[in-house]
Amino acid sequence: CMVTKVPLGVVLCIPPFNYPVNLAVSKIGPALIAGNAVVMKPPTQGCASGMYMVQCFHAAGVPPGLVNVVTGRGAEIGDYLTTHPGANCISFTGGDTGLAVARKAPMVPMQMELGGKDACIVCSDANLDLAAAAVLKGGFSYSGQRCTAVKLVVAFDDIADQLIEKVCAGIAKLKVGQPEDDVDITAVVSAKSADYIQGLVEDAASKGADLKQAWRREDNLVWPVLVDGVTEHMRLCWEEPFGPVVPVVRVHTEEQALRYVNESRYGLQGCVFTRDIDRAIRLADAMETGTVQINGPPSRGPDHFPFQGVKDSGIGSQGITNSIETMTKIKTTVINLAKPSYALA
Repeated sequence: CMVTKVPLGVVLCIPPFNYPVNLAVSKIGPALIAGNAVVMKPPTQGCASGMYMVQCFHAAGVPPGLVNVVTGRGAEIGDYLTTHPGANCISFTGGDTGLAVARKAPMVPMQMELGGKDACIVCSDANLDLAAAAVLKGGFSYSGQRCTAVKLVVAFDDIADQLIEKVCAGIAKLKVGQPEDDVDITAVVSAKSADYIQGLVEDAASKGADLKQAWRREDNLVWPVLVDGVTEHMRLCWEEPFGPVVPVVRVHTEEQALRYVNESRYGLQGCVFTRDIDRAIRLADAMETGTVQINGPPSRGPDHFPFQGVKDSGIGSQGITNSIETMTKIKTTVINLAKPSYALA
């Protein structure tokens, strides 16, 4: 029996607006290594980046027709592309749109990374300086517009006040403005996105949450906010803001902490801060997420790291090796001899 890995044919690559080049290359590279051709549909808000990147491929000598780009709004051409019989594999990174893609697509291999509600569990014995730095970096870098951003802080009640004080001190130092001014917080991708973020914050505030910074917004520029006193009855506890807003829930037990992780419909990443390695592994094993970071913020990591989500956060696993495996198929050729033959040592 001979086993061969063969290309699937054409891989449809759909990267997101927040990393329109990096997360396109992380799809295109493995697809080409595996021997496939590529059709890329760049994000509407990152279309120029995608077009220039494909021009670089062509300038480098990639044969015509091997790396192709199709532009247009997903609402207009998305179904056509993802259900097209010429697409032999779909690699998609984005939001809930991916759920519809997975339901409508034909029987082809799929990689789906669809966002998350990444929880940061901070235990009573945690290094609070380390945890606060992780919340700042994980929650507010890229203005919170990352699938692996910290989107929920689950703090044990006896250290919550100290942690919040440290995070608030860091938020006070963040600069807000335009990208060309070399600031920390810039505008979210659209006014519609800012409206959604504001709706989550207003819902939480109306139900008793404590905004540790004054709410401020100018068009789609949203100032960073830490929201304490969030409860399970608030939308902000469960929905992904995709902006510079980080909610804090307080717990007394590990069971309560795990509930906020595992009852979420998302399961991309999470993190645990503790000095007790046994506790860290116990919590990590119980968290229903694709990845758990111990004493560090959620992060996609280098491209050779496995990267995957569970539940509504995705299907399959990314990373160079895993992507190549997804973008090939196994073919077996069985040789039937005229007479039985048995090998001897």
